[in-house]
Amino acid sequence: MSSFVNYRSDSTVNVVEALSKDNVTFYKIVVKVGSVQWEVLHRYNDFVELHEKLVSDHGVAKDLLPPKKVIRNKTPKFVEQRREALNDYLKNVFKYLLLTMPSEFAHFLHFNLYDIFFLLQDLAKKLYLEGDKLLENEKSHKFSILELHAISERFKMACPPTEKVDQMFDFSHILDFCSQVRSLSIEGSYEKLGMSNIIPNELYFDLISFKSLIDLKVLGVPMGCIQSVGSLRESLVSLSVHIASVVTLNEFLLVDVLHKDQSSLADTVIWKKLTVINFASNNIDNVDWAIRLVPKLQQLNLSSNKLTELCDISCLHDLQVLNLSMNRFSMCLNWHAKIGNIVKIDLSQNKIESLQGFSKLYSLESLDLGCNLIDDVEEVQYICNLPCLEYLWLTANPVASSIDYRVKVIEQFNARMSEICLDNEKASEKELDTARVLQALRIVKEGKTPSFLQNNNSSHSFNRS
Repeated sequence: MSSFVNYRSDSTVNVVEALSKDNVTFYKIVVKVGSVQWEVLHRYNDFVELHEKLVSDHGVAKDLLPPKKVIRNKTPKFVEQRREALNDYLKNVFKYLLLTMPSEFAHFLHFNLYDIFFLLQDLAKKLYLEGDKLLENEKSHKFSILELHAISERFKMACPPTEKVDQMFDFSHILDFCSQVRSLSIEGSYEKLGMSNIIPNELYFDLISFKSLIDLKVLGVPMGCIQSVGSLRESLVSLSVHIASVVTLNEFLLVDVLHKDQSSLADTVIWKKLTVINFASNNIDNVDWAIRLVPKLQQLNLSSNKLTELCDISCLHDLQVLNLSMNRFSMCLNWHAKIGNIVKIDLSQNKIESLQGFSKLYSLESLDLGCNLIDDVEEVQYICNLPCLEYLWLTANPVASSIDYRVKVIEQFNARMSEICLDNEKASEKELDTARVLQALRIVKEGKTPSFLQNNNSSHSFNRS
């Protein structure tokens, strides 16, 4: 990103080309500030409007701009002559205003889009005028990486000599707004910004200005861009990081820690209030030791990653919801020893063949196993005695295409068969009647009395007494 304040002596402007669009001539200006450059397109009339302001307010000579021409102003020869004249004009004005760089000239050259200082002036004005309304009405505020980078870099600067006296342009308006933002969204990009050579995902920024943030959403931003999370470990409640090519959780949880190892588990790096983590659509292949940095975690979403097995996360005593859909699980062995008192698990779109590993998850209320490889209805025997289970998804498994699939599944839940919601639908009375018949046949075959008959016999005995 451009930093004109630091690279004045290494800044140039050139009108390099004339372009025709819809029979209108535009002049392409190339602005370079250090290694950063961008292009700006302006018509001749834009130069005239700028010149009038510069003459009126900033002492630019009135006869410096090449004059208008009414006729034959579209010929290639004239256009090229005008380009050369405008190039000389722009260079002279740029040299004359190099130290002051008035707002009108900066905007004409798009410094407000690509330069740290001038972008922040516009942002400060916007937040001065609209900040309170934004804080009141927005569910989540979105800052661009350029804005965050500019804010971070501005902290490193002394007060620039081109700082506007007008109160609305003061940097403090930005800091005040950031300190009050409670929900923040950041979206990255590897595409060049506008007509510049700036790639947002190559810029660094920190989050130290956000003192009250409780919700953070990061989309497509490499973790290497974030240099510090400031006080977020004290305030953040919900964190989402998507499409960021994250391989391990510690890439964010320890983003500002140089040596990421278990010795880093000091109180200073614990996320004290973080209860919701969503790292969907990344490249995570293992839930590593860094999960212990989030002791209050209640919801963990790792869908669309590369996980093949679950490590021991029983240290997360408050964890209730676990989303591992669209990963690479094929076996789930002894999960009761790994995840504690879990309430809801989503393992849809994996390659799971057996339900045996869920047989002792006694607090489980919801289990989504849609789109897996379960082909035997008898697998339900492993989970039919879970006392809290109410919601079960087996849709799009091979077993779901078998004859009387729903009835055969529901029947195995015995006295609780009417309570089970299978594939988002509770059993109909017809299905329940059929399931009771199947259950009776099964239990008679095993030489036992069906549960619903036991209940009936008990009531008859009571009536006789």
